[in-house]
Amino acid sequence: MTQQVKAIRIQQHGGPEVLEVAMVDLPAPEKNEVTIRQKAIGINFIDIYFRTGLYQNPLPHGLGFEASGIVEAVGADVTNLRVGDRVAYGQSPLGAYAEARNVPAHQVVKIPDGVSFEQAAAIMLKGLTVQYLFRQTYHLERGQTILFHAAAGGVGLIACQWARALGVKLIGTVSSSEKAALAKANGAWEVINYSTEDVAKRVLELTDGKKLPVVYDGVGKDTWETSLDCLQPRGLMVSFGNASGAVEGVNLGTLAAKGSLYVTRPVLGAYVPTQEKMQAAADELFDLVSQGEIQITIGQRYPLADASLAHTALAGRKTTGATILTLE
Repeated sequence: MTQQVKAIRIQQHGGPEVLEVAMVDLPAPEKNEVTIRQKAIGINFIDIYFRTGLYQNPLPHGLGFEASGIVEAVGADVTNLRVGDRVAYGQSPLGAYAEARNVPAHQVVKIPDGVSFEQAAAIMLKGLTVQYLFRQTYHLERGQTILFHAAAGGVGLIACQWARALGVKLIGTVSSSEKAALAKANGAWEVINYSTEDVAKRVLELTDGKKLPVVYDGVGKDTWETSLDCLQPRGLMVSFGNASGAVEGVNLGTLAAKGSLYVTRPVLGAYVPTQEKMQAAADELFDLVSQGEIQITIGQRYPLADASLAHTALAGRKTTGATILTLE
């Protein structure tokens, strides 16, 4: 049975003003889908990439990949979920900015009782990102020192806490003294204010000239060269985002000159391609949340209809922690 629900749609690429509230048809779930009545929706920088057209998808379309809620209907072939289950997802087809929607069942995980809907919506994409960065892309070990850019952002604050739980010394970069204090409070070992300090020089000082085995860079264009300068010979540059713009014109000779460096451009989907792997990654994340090792900072909450305001704040780097859309 088809129902109508409110959802955010864009008809063209552009600024936050292109986000429109629309009534859309929601059909019964297909055989491998579940219908989720959503409780909270996560907002991430990748949503801005799709809004502006940096990442392409046929128009018109919705936005968002991450939300939590309650299973309202189950497709005929779905066996791992039931009506009434508390669930979340962080890697779905575009369209999370909606009151309710259908999602492929293999992309949905169950939420334990110790994790709230808001926590789950705020942490699925960001938390699973840290999981694959720290536990799969480069398997961090106790005592190592790393650099993580934008340490006071939604992903960064989770990374600070996860690193602390692992016994890893995380050096975080931030843009202000307020954000420096926030990153330190969440477990960063040291913080570099890139507005007033030379990041590569400070890393050299903090590591007694040894530099780092791995750098995690979600900023992109503005930090690319600096990140490479912070790496040890044969170190790994993990470029996982483009907050300042895409990295272009990479000169492979630079990697040789700076010490036979490695570079990877990972995406979450390649690390959690099945429901089993996604649930396993989510369970590791949820365990840390339930134990209090990772606490979710939700800095901003907006109603669904104010998604454009949320985008303005996020793009302007006016946010701390996670930003979510709420539904009554």
